Amino acid sequence: MTATISSEGIKKVHLVSLGCSRNRVDSEVMVGTLLRDGWQSVDDPESADAVIVNTCGFIASAKEESIDTILSMAELKKSNANMKLIVAGCLTQRYKSQLVKGLPEVDLFIGTDEFSRIGDLLASPIQKGTIHAKRTNYLYNEEMPRVNTLSSHSAYVKVAEGCQHNCAFCIIPAIRGRLRSRPVHSIIKEVMNLVDTGVQEINLIAQDLAAYGRENGETDLLELLRAMVQIDNLRWIRLLYVYPENISPEFLEFFAKEDKIVKYLDIPVQHGSNAILKRMNRAVTREEIISTVKSLREMVPSVAIRTSVMVGFPGETDEEFADLKSLVQELKFEHLGCFSYSQEEGTVAGRMTNQIDEEIKQDRLAQIMEIQKEISREKLRRFVGKRIPVLVAGPSEESELIWQGRMSVQAPEVDGIVYLNDGPLKAGQIQMVEITESYEYDLVGRVVH
Repeated sequence: MTATISSEGIKKVHLVSLGCSRNRVDSEVMVGTLLRDGWQSVDDPESADAVIVNTCGFIASAKEESIDTILSMAELKKSNANMKLIVAGCLTQRYKSQLVKGLPEVDLFIGTDEFSRIGDLLASPIQKGTIHAKRTNYLYNEEMPRVNTLSSHSAYVKVAEGCQHNCAFCIIPAIRGRLRSRPVHSIIKEVMNLVDTGVQEINLIAQDLAAYGRENGETDLLELLRAMVQIDNLRWIRLLYVYPENISPEFLEFFAKEDKIVKYLDIPVQHGSNAILKRMNRAVTREEIISTVKSLREMVPSVAIRTSVMVGFPGETDEEFADLKSLVQELKFEHLGCFSYSQEEGTVAGRMTNQIDEEIKQDRLAQIMEIQKEISREKLRRFVGKRIPVLVAGPSEESELIWQGRMSVQAPEVDGIVYLNDGPLKAGQIQMVEITESYEYDLVGRVVH
């Protein structure tokens, strides 16, 4: 996401957001804060007096992208010596003083708990190299200004911050802190505000949605969902990042019967080998993963399951990798993302000595994605000839002559899409579409009414 904002008489600011949907929400709060303070949009970052890069610091590739973006923005200083460069988000929170030494081009660093102060910080004199990255256990609420940048009809809503898991490969608890959940009333108010603007689809996000409220026992995900399904004009509720070990029978029953909750779940499983899962410090076994997925499909035959898996975890043997391949082949997930393990300092796995060669990781990743490509092709072929509700987005990125949208079983940004080449198209509306063609990850259809 890229947003540009300016203020007549203050400064022109360009904001670049990198990383996950949770980081996007933080960026939207920064944009909203600046707009609240009277700032206005401009389109030319080269004319900006300040550039904000909201970074990701999760894995090596994300860190590289963040650094490359920062350096790219720093180049603008050569033609605009007075421009201020601000680095926000996870990279700042994780590395703090190291960044000050390594990136002398940056004027101001803001962490994951203090970014909401962006308006005040930019309105004050900036002392080069200043860091604002205290651990405050920040948690945004419905009263904070926020600009939805996903689309006019779909939005993310972050229901919690931080994480209660201690996965051996993950640095998120160190960056974002321990789990802290927003009150139900705060989330409901925010959702109602979004629906009032025309949003029809709410995508709930957290590090682990199923753990929502568990840190204090005052609420849980079911209480939140029971309140959300009562909201008028809200059509689709999507649940992203639900860890399998926290999926209860009560949740499955509610998920199955509620029409507003789309029959889609993102369930990160990470691996198919019990030995690897144990070394990852995941509180789940291969058998429990299989049981959860099969129970879900028995209760909701039409469900689409997305997962993420990891190859190349330290010590991963050929036999353990074969366990992962067999799990993917057996469960046939509708959507799957495969990641190569990234050795990260500050993690348990990062200190393990039996790291896997990068070439082996890439070969294993390619094998998993080749298996998934055929699974996806087979699953999508079944939609041809059927009429399916599709949330119409607008013209596609490839051509204005072709529009695009998503079925309820396709999440924004990470899954395939439905290309629309005929019919009375209405952007931002859910329309019935007849599917005419299928490919590896995408579909083609025409609006029938």
